[in-house]
Amino acid sequence: MSELKQRVRDEMKVAMRAKDKPRLATIRMILSEIKRIEIDERIELDDARVLATLDKMQKQRRDSIEQFSAAGRDDLADIEQQELLVIKEFLPQQLTEAELTVIVNTAVTDSGAQGMQDMGKVMALVKPQVQGRADMGAISQLVKNCLNS
Repeated sequence: MSELKQRVRDEMKVAMRAKDKPRLATIRMILSEIKRIEIDERIELDDARVLATLDKMQKQRRDSIEQFSAAGRDDLADIEQQELLVIKEFLPQQLTEAELTVIVNTAVTDSGAQGMQDMGKVMALVKPQVQGRADMGAISQLVKNCLNS
C-alpha cells in the first residue's frame, strides 16, 4: 500500500475518534475515489497516482467554489472550501513562483522547444515535477509566456 494512501486511512481513524464529521466525510470521499480507480482499473495505486487523484479532486473543488460563488451559493462554496482544505493536507508543499520559473525554464531548454508548437514536449517534462505542488493552469500560462518570449 502506498504511504500516502496509508496516511489518508490513518487520518480517517483520527477523525473518527475526534468525531469530526465534516473532515471524516471528506477523507472517506478521498478513499472512495482511490478505491473506485483501483477497482475500475484493477490495480493498486502508487503514491504518484494517489497524488494525481488528490490533485484532480483539488481542481474540482476550486472549480466548484468558483461556480457556486458566481451563482451566489456561498453556503455550498463554504462546504467545498472545507473539503479543499482537507484535501490540501495530503498534498505536498506548494512550489513558489521562483521555483516554478526555474522548472519551466529548465524544461524548455531540455526539450529544445522553439515555439508554441513544442508546448506539449515542455508540459510532459514539467508535469511530473509539479504534480500536486502547483496549479497546472498557472504552469500552462508560465510555459506559454516562456515560449512566446
